[in-house]
Amino acid sequence: MSRDPDPSREKPEAPSASRRGFVGVAAAALAGVAIAPGIHLVEVARASTDAAAAGANPRVRWGLLIDTTKCAAGCTDCVDACNAENGLDPRPTPTNAQWIRKVEIREVKTGRVSSAPVMCQHCASPPCVDVCPTGASFKRADGIVLVDRHTCIGCRYCMMACPYKARSFVHEPLTDQKPDVPRGKGCVESCTLCVHRIDAGGRTTACAEACTKAGHGAIVFGDLNDPDSEISRRVREAASVQLRADLRLDPGVRYQGIAS
Repeated sequence: MSRDPDPSREKPEAPSASRRGFVGVAAAALAGVAIAPGIHLVEVARASTDAAAAGANPRVRWGLLIDTTKCAAGCTDCVDACNAENGLDPRPTPTNAQWIRKVEIREVKTGRVSSAPVMCQHCASPPCVDVCPTGASFKRADGIVLVDRHTCIGCRYCMMACPYKARSFVHEPLTDQKPDVPRGKGCVESCTLCVHRIDAGGRTTACAEACTKAGHGAIVFGDLNDPDSEISRRVREAASVQLRADLRLDPGVRYQGIAS
């Protein structure tokens, strides 16, 4: 979900008083305007206020661990769960947003092929944030990389900068949106690590939950900074790699079962 909690978002400087006044007037003018059936800007503003009150915990680094040895090539449980959770159209068309895609990774030396889900890698040094001209792409204090749809101008610089091709552009008007995950035509979007769940006190993402329920156990969500968490324990016990580690972006998504 697009949220911008002040305590957690990294900003170069605070907005001026005049800018704050303009934003306040604009928000008041737009309050109550419907952006989709069942979703109003006033509801989105209230959700953002609740998140800001809590704030993202800077001591936490949320991430995913994906065990490719347990991920079957034909399985789409994580993709289906993501689509259902976030109101994405599951039909495979060139213009449909895609937050998770299944890819095949072939090891050059052995020829071994692994199947793995690839999504926003929630980098510690995200290039999408670096190139965004409006600050719409941002990283929270807990490591989650998001897009603020109120300030996204649809330039798609972030899509070009992402080495994982993890971002999508919304080309068409949207209907039947999820109240917790507002989306909009003309905006860029990507995996949010189910931030709406996290901010509500949830313990896992939709993709990890679906993978566990199906008995695969290929996706683990958790706090990479907590040495007692399952994800940290598994990272210690077995070698894991970061996709395109050579770029030194320090992704929050780690993979096991593939060569570095």
